[in-house]
Amino acid sequence: MDLKIKHFVIFITITCLYSCKHEPLHMAKVEAIQIQIDTSFVAQDSLESFIKPYRNRINEVLDSTLAYAPFMISKDEGNYNTPAGNLMADILLSEANPIYKARTGHKIDFVVLNHGGIRSIISKGKVSARTAFEVMPFENSIAVVELSGKSVQELVDFLVHSKRAHPISGMQIILDAKDKSISIKIQGEPLDINKTYRIATSDYLVSGGDDMIFFKDAIKVTSIDYLIRNAMIDYFKKVDTLNPVVDDRFYKLTN
Repeated sequence: MDLKIKHFVIFITITCLYSCKHEPLHMAKVEAIQIQIDTSFVAQDSLESFIKPYRNRINEVLDSTLAYAPFMISKDEGNYNTPAGNLMADILLSEANPIYKARTGHKIDFVVLNHGGIRSIISKGKVSARTAFEVMPFENSIAVVELSGKSVQELVDFLVHSKRAHPISGMQIILDAKDKSISIKIQGEPLDINKTYRIATSDYLVSGGDDMIFFKDAIKVTSIDYLIRNAMIDYFKKVDTLNPVVDDRFYKLTN
């Protein structure tokens, strides 16, 4: 009798084990619906009360006055350099140089950015962190690229033929009446084809963005883990008034 019970228990156990075996799951079908977000949706009081203090704090930080702009700063004034472009390039040189030098022992020679990367004007009046987010809404960070003098010459040729006021700082380019570069100076010294230069720019441009393919010949690229937008905010905190102008960093002789 005991033997029969033992066999029965073994049979039941094996049956249960097989019955508990998981079969592979397969997706039967996918359904999707489009939900229109409009005024028919109302905020839930509980959720709104939870979010409100965080939203208020973020707005307080973003809108706190850091500096002052006595006039509208735009990238549309000037043929070869613009107030907004000059400001952006000068900010990179000012804020990135100490970090790069501390890490590598070298100085940044000049800055190149792209005209299209400036996404908004800086309105007359208070300048805040929100201003930086409007001008530079992308998560672009600063990279320092080492280029040979020959590649820098290609960079200058690109700037000359692009017919756009791409921002530069630390460099001066003078054109003759026929759009030929007759003077290229970096930190006040003539371009040396045999020298290596260190250029601060955007990681987007390093990857060939805006057709700046000359960066493909980089000898070395160093990321300093510093967003362009954060550099702007740090700069705004240091200055009282923004006063960029069109200057002689890139211009064309009339005769």
